[in-house]
Parts: sequence; structure tokens; C-alpha cells
Amino acid sequence: MFKTLIKSVREYKVPSILAPLFVMLEVILDVIIPLLMARLIDNMKTSDVKMMIILIVLLLAGASLALLFGFLSGKFAAQAASGFAKNLRKDMFYKIQEYSFENIDRFSASSLVTRMTTDVSNMQMSYGLIIRVAVRAPFMLISSIIMAFTVNKTLALVFCCVVPVMLITFGFIIKFAMKLFKSVFKKYDKFNESIQENINGIRVVKTYVRESYEQEKFNRASDSLRKDFTKAERIVAINNPVMQGAMYIVFMAITIIGAHICINTANQVTPDLTTGQLQSLLTYGIQILFSVMILSQIVVMLTISFEGGRRISEVINEKSTLANCDNPIYEVKSGSIEFKNVSFKYSKTAEKNALENVNLTIPTGSTVGIIGGTGSSKTTLVNLISRLYDVTEGELLVDGINVKDYDLKTLRDNVAVVLQKNVLFSGTIAENLRWGKENATLEELEEACKLSCADEFINRFPDKYETYIEQGGTNVSGGQKQRLCIARALLKAPKILILDDSTSAVDTKTDAVIRDGFKKFIPETTKIIIAQRIASVEDADMIIVLDGGKINGIGTHKELLKSNDIYKEVYDVQVQNKGGNE
Repeated sequence: MFKTLIKSVREYKVPSILAPLFVMLEVILDVIIPLLMARLIDNMKTSDVKMMIILIVLLLAGASLALLFGFLSGKFAAQAASGFAKNLRKDMFYKIQEYSFENIDRFSASSLVTRMTTDVSNMQMSYGLIIRVAVRAPFMLISSIIMAFTVNKTLALVFCCVVPVMLITFGFIIKFAMKLFKSVFKKYDKFNESIQENINGIRVVKTYVRESYEQEKFNRASDSLRKDFTKAERIVAINNPVMQGAMYIVFMAITIIGAHICINTANQVTPDLTTGQLQSLLTYGIQILFSVMILSQIVVMLTISFEGGRRISEVINEKSTLANCDNPIYEVKSGSIEFKNVSFKYSKTAEKNALENVNLTIPTGSTVGIIGGTGSSKTTLVNLISRLYDVTEGELLVDGINVKDYDLKTLRDNVAVVLQKNVLFSGTIAENLRWGKENATLEELEEACKLSCADEFINRFPDKYETYIEQGGTNVSGGQKQRLCIARALLKAPKILILDDSTSAVDTKTDAVIRDGFKKFIPETTKIIIAQRIASVEDADMIIVLDGGKINGIGTHKELLKSNDIYKEVYDVQVQNKGGNE
């Protein structure tokens, strides 16, 4: 974990080194200043004005330098910690872009969001503590103890009594609090997932007047988090009173014993302990015990952050289940597709295959329709073509070559998929369309939109192609969103075009116009259309009927009406419904 995280420091190595360096310089001055103060206090008895002036100048210079070094250490620590957090987010985000659907399914979207926000924020705070405070506290502790021993060994031993208390408290906090913080982070993932689900489905929530139900669900999840945090904080709360109690006891002991030594040896030529030395010992005592308290707080913070660091390193170290072969092919010449005894399951532990023994040949430029009930694995079948998942058994060939032998980017550039869940991003219509072709001209945008019948509503907008699309495309209708997504896919000029139920929100007339345009303008592109309406696929060169992950029938519309019961049943129901509606 630590090796993984430390790699994200990168260009912030210099401030990461300078911050603890200036901290140590600051500490050196902080432990010298009490000695100068002791000399100044003791020198007042002799009324040596010259020495007093020298000591005052040295004190002012030391305090000024300590202030400067403290400022510089804080500045460099802030740069290093914020830069480290920036690189962590970048490394995680870039890694997620490489993930296959299988990797994303394993983590879940809500968990990835939590790791990139809450966990990274905790790591930023921890890193800042480590390179500054976590260096200062132990260095101050050791330096102050050494200086205390140079002043008076007997009293210095009193300070050492706090160490066992510190270790026992630290061990207790680490042992019990860590378990609770682990459970808190897991609940955070579920909590964020619930919020994300509610926001995404807010229209459904309001339509069904389920606000009170969602509020109760939110309150339960929030209260569960509160209880776990309360348990953890109760344990952590032990830290301060224990440390403060130890500090007060030590101060009382130092004051009583020190005062006794000062009084009893005051008349000696060389007293065992002067007033100035007692004052310096009390200062060192404050420094020692304050360092102990800071160390305990650091342990608490690191205990919280340790789990976050582990979760972050999991994301960075995760290897995509999809990768290029050693010598990938960088050209897809045609859009022919062949499934050879293909079976697929979503996880190795799954008991049943989602697809079972699929054998299928699709010639270049043909139009193929796929029909099947819910859960028949229609989407799963087409996801294998662009390697969103890899087949579990068998072979999938594009242009006669196994898809695993292609460069992944090359393959996906030649397979355009309009997914079942259409997604538009915040930005103009033109910016969304150029996801298909980054440098597409306005004429190319217009041509693609004509083919997808999107031009008719775009031209009604005052800003036309510069019309701003809200996040998720909330300011356009479902049918408009589908047509924009089709246009975006067409701009890729793909060898294979897959429409996954992506005309379900447009009327049958527009659907027919779009399909007719495909025949005329992209005849060499292999077109695969998943649809619920038979009208969307009845003129296809080939129609595939899927049932339970298996091919139930293959043929043209007329052939399937005669030979396939499932297809005929769906057709009869839709024709009757159409007649009834008329």
C-alpha cells in the first residue's frame, strides 16, 4: 500500500523534503530558546547588562528564525499535501478509465466516488501531518528530553514516566478504533450509493410521491453511520483526557521536586537547580507533553486514514480484465462478425452462463435485428463485440480475426455503440457530437444529424448546434437524446454500428426514416439493431431471436413468422395492440 501511495508524490518531492527539513530547524531553535531564557533569568541576579543585551538579541533572533522556519514548513507542507492529493485523484481517475465493465462492477460507482473524495481528503490531511507535524512531534520530544537531561537528570526522568502511558493508549486506540473505522467506510459506500440513486431517480420519486420513504431510508443510513462514528469517537476521546491527566501529574511533580531542590541548594556556590533552569525544565516539560499529545492525535488521524489509503491503493493497483495482446492488430478492414461456440458469464463464481454456445455469422454491411424478452442477454451479446467484456468460452471474430488480437482502441473506434442508457454530457450539442469525431466540421455534424433525424429539432433551437445541453441531457426529450447519440455514433464512421434499443423513444415513422437512411448512406457498415418493436427489425437481412442466453431462432421476418413460436407470439401481440390502439 505505502509503495503504491508514495508513487503519487512525484513532482512534489522537493516540498515534501523541505517541509520536514524546516520543521527540524524550527525545533532546534525551539529547544535552544529555553536555555537562553534560563541564562537570562539567572543573569538578572548579577546585573550584567552587556550579557543581558546579548541574550535578548539572541532570543529575538532565535524566535524570528523559528517563526520563519515554521512559516516555510507550513507552506511547503501545504504544497506537498495538496499536490499529493491531486496526483492521487489523477492516478485513480486515469486508472478507472482503463477499467473494463467487470472491474467497475466489482467496485461499484458509489464506492469509487467515495474513494476519490472522502478517502483522498483524509489522505491529504494525513500526508500534511506526516511531513510536518509527525516529524515535529517526535523530533521535539527527543530533543526536549535530551535538553532536559542536560539541565537536570533527576527531573528529566519524571518526563519519561509518560511514555508507557502513551504507548498503552496508542495501542488501545489502534486495536479497537481501526475495526470501527473500517465498517464506517463500507457504510459510506452504501450511503453514497443510496444518495446517488435518489438523485438520479428523483423524477420517479416525485412521480410516485415517495419522498417520505426516501427520507426514512436516508435517515436510517445516516443514523447507522452516526452510531459507528460515535463508537469510534468514544474510543478516540479517551486520548485527550489521558494525555492531559499525565501532563498535569508530571507538571505537579516537576514543580514540587524542582522547588524543593531550588530551596535546599540555593545557598550553595553552584546550586543543583537554579530558578532559570527550573523555568527551562517546565518549558521542556510543556514541549515534551505537548509533543506526546500531538503524536496521539496523529495516531488517531493515521488510524482513520489507513483504511482510506488501503482503499485508494486497491483502485490504483487493480488490473483491467481487458488488455492488449503482445502484438495487436491496428486495422479493422471490414465489419464481418462471427461467434464460434461462444459462452459468457459475468463472474467466475457465477453458476449459470449469461450466453450459452452461441454460433452466429454476420456478413459485412448486413442489417441484423435482435429480438428477445427481458433478461435474454441481448445487450450482453453485443457488448462482447467491442470487448466491453471478454468471452468466457469460444471465439469472437471480427473480419476473421479474434477480437482479443486487436488493439483495444482500434477495435472500439471501429465499433460504434449507442447504448440502451443514452448519456449526454454537459456542453453544447456540437461538443457532444464531436465525441464521435473530435475534429468534425459543421457540415459533417449536419450530415450525421440528418441521417439520425436530429436536425429537425436542432434547427428549431435558437443557438442550433451551440445549444447547451445540461448534465445528463435533462433539457432534451428522450427521443431527442437518442437521435443525438445515434448521430454521435455515426460520426465515427464505424465498420460496425450497434443500436441497443436506442430508437425506443422515437415514433415509428422517425424510426423507419432512420433505418432507411442507414441503408442508403452507410451500406457497407454492419448494422445490429436490438429492439422491442418488431417493426424496427422486420426489414433486416437477418433477425436473431434470443431466449435465456441461447439463440432460439435465426431468419428473416417471413421465415421466423412461420418457424419461430416466440417471434410469432411477439408479433401477434404487437399487431393486436396496434389494432386496438387504432
